[in-house]
Amino acid sequence: MNNKQLGAIGEKCAAQFLKNKNYKILEMNFSCCYGEIDIIAKDKNSIVFVEVKTRSSTNFGRGMEAVNFYKQQKLKKAALYYINKKTPVFSNIRFDVIDILIPNDQDIKIDHIENAF
Repeated sequence: MNNKQLGAIGEKCAAQFLKNKNYKILEMNFSCCYGEIDIIAKDKNSIVFVEVKTRSSTNFGRGMEAVNFYKQQKLKKAALYYINKKTPVFSNIRFDVIDILIPNDQDIKIDHIENAF
């Protein structure tokens, strides 16, 4: 399985995980000139921009470690673009990271970091 396939599986797992937590998925893989947002969801009165990082091992670190300052700035710009373009009304904006580890086909470990940055 290549990285793109692993990422797609991780995003589907993350979306299902959020649905199980009563989030409403608004969009997946929103793309604009500033970059891509993996999942945009609604949690009560909050709009949540979610970055999903999926790994098959921790040999090169956890996925959440890849959401560095540069990546955070890109996500913030893309989120502002989304808000200005779609004009949704939300009282809160939040950025979450979902770190998924899939070492084999049976085991999936999901860590959800709310308000990650």
